[in-house]
Amino acid sequence: MDLECGKSFDTSKKGSWKTALLFAYQSLGVVYGDLSTSPLYVYKSTFAEDIQHSETNEEIYGVLSFVFWTLTLVPLFKYVFVVLRADDNGEGGTFALYSLICRHAKVSLLPNRQVADEAVSTYKLEHPPEKKSSRVKIYLEKHKVLHTALLILVLLGTCMVIGDGVLTPAISVFSAVSGLELSMSKEHHQYAVIPITCFILVCLFALQHYGTHRVGFFFAPIVLTWLLCISALGLYNMIHWNPYVYKALSPYYMFKFLKKTKKGGWMSLGGILLCITGSEAMFADLGHFSYAAIQTAFTFLVYPALILAYMGQAAYLSQHHHTSNHISFYVSVPESVRWPVLVIAILASVVGSQAIISGTFSIINQSQSLGCFPRVKVIHTSDKIHGQIYIPEINWVLMILCIAVTIGFRDTKHMGNASGLAVMTVMLVTTCLTSLVIILCWHKPPAVALSFFLFFGSIELLYFSASLTKFTEGAWLPIMLALFLMTVMFVWHYATIKKYEFDLHNKVSLEWLLALGPSLGIARVPGIGLVFTDLTSGIPANFSRFVTNLPAYHRILVFVCVKSVPVPFVPPAERYLVGRVGPAAHRSYRCIVRYGYRDVHQDVDSFESELVARLADFIHYDWHRSQHASPYAEDDASHSNESSSGCRLAVIGTVAFSGTPAYENEGSIEPESVSVGFPTVQSVTDIIEMEALGAGAVQRRVRFAIDDDESESDVRTEMEVQLEEELKDLRTAQEAGTAFILGHSHVEAKQGSCVLRRLAINFGYNFLRRNCRGPDVALKVPPVSSLEVGMVYVV
Repeated sequence: MDLECGKSFDTSKKGSWKTALLFAYQSLGVVYGDLSTSPLYVYKSTFAEDIQHSETNEEIYGVLSFVFWTLTLVPLFKYVFVVLRADDNGEGGTFALYSLICRHAKVSLLPNRQVADEAVSTYKLEHPPEKKSSRVKIYLEKHKVLHTALLILVLLGTCMVIGDGVLTPAISVFSAVSGLELSMSKEHHQYAVIPITCFILVCLFALQHYGTHRVGFFFAPIVLTWLLCISALGLYNMIHWNPYVYKALSPYYMFKFLKKTKKGGWMSLGGILLCITGSEAMFADLGHFSYAAIQTAFTFLVYPALILAYMGQAAYLSQHHHTSNHISFYVSVPESVRWPVLVIAILASVVGSQAIISGTFSIINQSQSLGCFPRVKVIHTSDKIHGQIYIPEINWVLMILCIAVTIGFRDTKHMGNASGLAVMTVMLVTTCLTSLVIILCWHKPPAVALSFFLFFGSIELLYFSASLTKFTEGAWLPIMLALFLMTVMFVWHYATIKKYEFDLHNKVSLEWLLALGPSLGIARVPGIGLVFTDLTSGIPANFSRFVTNLPAYHRILVFVCVKSVPVPFVPPAERYLVGRVGPAAHRSYRCIVRYGYRDVHQDVDSFESELVARLADFIHYDWHRSQHASPYAEDDASHSNESSSGCRLAVIGTVAFSGTPAYENEGSIEPESVSVGFPTVQSVTDIIEMEALGAGAVQRRVRFAIDDDESESDVRTEMEVQLEEELKDLRTAQEAGTAFILGHSHVEAKQGSCVLRRLAINFGYNFLRRNCRGPDVALKVPPVSSLEVGMVYVV
C-alpha cells in the first residue's frame, strides 16, 4: 500500500469516488486494526468485577446501550464530523493540532523562529485573521505561563499515546489468545496463554525493522475479513438467540442500568470505554489517507460491523445466564467455527498492535523534531511510503514493557483498566486542543467551542473518573509511565531552550570573524567546514572556541542551522535558506535547513551534495542580482556584506515557488533582511523581501530581470570572472573533503539556582545527554568526518 499518495487525494475530481473506496479499503489495515478488535475484551472487562450478569438482563442491555451511544457520539460525531476537519495540511494527531494553534497564535516555544518561515507554502492560514483578535487569543498570547501549560498538555497526550503503545499490543494479543481456554483444561490453559502471548509479542517486535510496508498489503484483507466475521457472528446470534435485542439501543436502558447498579455501574464504565480504543488513530493517521477515505470506511463498514458484533454478543448472553462467571467473546462463537475465528482474531490483534507501534514511533519522531525528546536513531524503512520509520531503542523498550505487562497483570481486567485510562486522557487532550482550534483557527464564537468542550468533555470526564477509581487495579501504570515520560520530555525541552538562549547571548560578532587572518596566525585549509548551530544569525560561540584552540579553519565555511518549522512538511524547493556571511571574498555562508515535524531528514551523502548544489545556485543568483539589481532594491554594498545586525538570505530550490505569505508575523526575530521565493537562477522573476526592523516586519516586492544585453561588457566580464573563481573554489573545496564541526555540550545550572533546577539540569539533562544518541547520529554525520568542540553551558 502506498500511503503517500493519500496526501494528494482530491474528492472534487471526477471519478474520485473510486480513489476514495480504494483508500478506504487500505485504511482498514492501518487505522482500524485496534478499534475493530475491541469486541474481544469489552464485555469481559465490563463484567469482570463491578457488576454481574443477572436473569433480568438489565445489566447486559444497559452495557449494550452504553456501547452503542459511546461509539456513536465519540468516534462518529466527534472524530468523523468535527476533529478530522482540524487537520494541519492533511496531517492529524496531537502535534498537528498544536502546530495549527501555534501558527494562528503566538504561543510556540520553539526558539529560532523567523519571518521567512511564514512564507513556506505549507505555512498557510486557512482563514484570514479577524480584524480584531478574540479575547481568548489575546489572553493566551499575553500570559507566558499558558504557553508552557499548553505544551505540557500536548506532552501529556503524547505520553499517553506512548503508554497506549505499551498496553494495546498486550491486551489485544492476550485477549485473542485467551480463546484457547474453551478448548483446553484450566490447568493447561493457565500455562499456555501467557507463553504463547509473549512469543507472538516477541515475534511482532523482532520484525519491526523490516518495516510494515513489506507485509502491509496483508493488513487490509485481514481486518476486512475480521469485520465481516464479527458482523456475520453478530447477525447469527441476533437471529438465533434474541431478535429483539435492538430495543436495548434506547438510552432508556442506560438510565435503567445506572439506577439498578448505582456505584458498581459507574465503575464498570472503565470497561465500557474500551469499545472506543483506537478512535484516536483515525485522526493520527489522517496524513496517510484522506478525510473522505477514513470517513467512508468508518461510517459504512467499521461502525456497522462493531454495532452488529456487540449486539450479537448481547443477544447470546441474554439467553445464557450460566456463563455469568465466564463472559468472553468466544463463548458466543459457535463451536464449529471457533478455531478459524481464533486464528483470524490473533491475526487481527497483531495488525491492531502494529498500527499503534508504528504510531508510537511516529509521535516520538515528531517530539524529537520539536526538541521535546532525547535524540534517538530513526531508520526509514520505506522510500515509497512516507512515515514508515523504525526506532531501535524504542522498539526494544516497548517489547520489554509489553511482556512485563502481560506477565505482571495476567488478565484482561487489569490491562483494560490501564488501557482505558490512557485512551480517555488522549481523548480529553484532543477535545481541549480542538476547542482552541475552533476559536483561534476557525474563528467561531467562543460559545461554539465551549459547547463542543462541555458536551464531549463531560462524556469523556465521566469515563475518565470511572477509570481513575481503578488506580490500584492497573490504572496506575499509564499514570506512572506518563509522569516519567513527561519529566524526561520537559527536562529535555527546558534545557534545550536554555542552551539556545546561552548561544544567543554569547554569539560572536561578524567583525571578529572578518578580523581572523594570517596576521593573527590563523590559516585557511582546503575543504568545506560545516559548522552546525541552532542560531539563525551571528557566529556561534563553539566556532570561536574551535578557532581559539585550533588556529585554522576551512577555505569554504558554512554555518548550518537545521531547524524545525511548525508545519508537517516543508517542500524540498523551499527547504534551503542560503546567504553570505561577510563579503564574497571571505567565502563564508549561512545555510538554514528547514524541516517539518513529519519530514524525513536526509542522509549525510545526499545532504552534503545537495548543500553544495544549493550553494552553487546561490552564488549564481547572488552575482547576477548584484549585476542586475533594480533601483528599488538595496545597494550592492549592503547586499554583498553581512553586517552585525543581519544578513540577506534567499530560498534556493529546484521548482517554482508557489507559497502564499502568511497573514501575520509570529514572534520576534533577529534583525535581518530575508529574501524568499527564489526558485532557480534561470527563472528569477519576483522576489518578496521581508525586512525585520525592530519589532515590526514590512513586506516589499522587488522586480528585476536577468538580461545580459543590458549590462556593460567590462563589468560583465569582471563579474563572470569573480563568479567562476568562487564556483571553482567551491568545487575544489568539495574535492578536498568536508568536515562537520559539532558542539559537544556539558550543561550546568547557575550558582544560586534552586534545588529543582539543579536536579533537572545537572543530573537529569546530563544523564539523558550521555545516554542518548549524539548529535552526529541525529544529524547522520559520519564519525570519520566529524570534529566535536567541547562547550560548557551555564544556564
